[in-house]
Amino acid sequence: MGMLAYMKRTTVKLPDDLDREVRDEATRRGLTISEWTREAIAAHLPRQGARRRLLAAGAGASGRSDISERIEEILGAELPRRP
Repeated sequence: MGMLAYMKRTTVKLPDDLDREVRDEATRRGLTISEWTREAIAAHLPRQGARRRLLAAGAGASGRSDISERIEEILGAELPRRP
């Protein structure tokens, strides 16, 4: 049984266009829809002790020399806006 022995099945209803995007993205990444969905959900849940991955963290390898001057702009684009 392996991993499935401790997993719970959940049904999620999606509009057709979102379902297509999920399937396309899972295929593009070489994942099953279940694997991709688990990763996507986990990425949006705060986990104790987990650090948030900032997409700007790779900015140092960008080949640009103005990153330190633009860091606020870059981080502002990466982090979600809070109401």
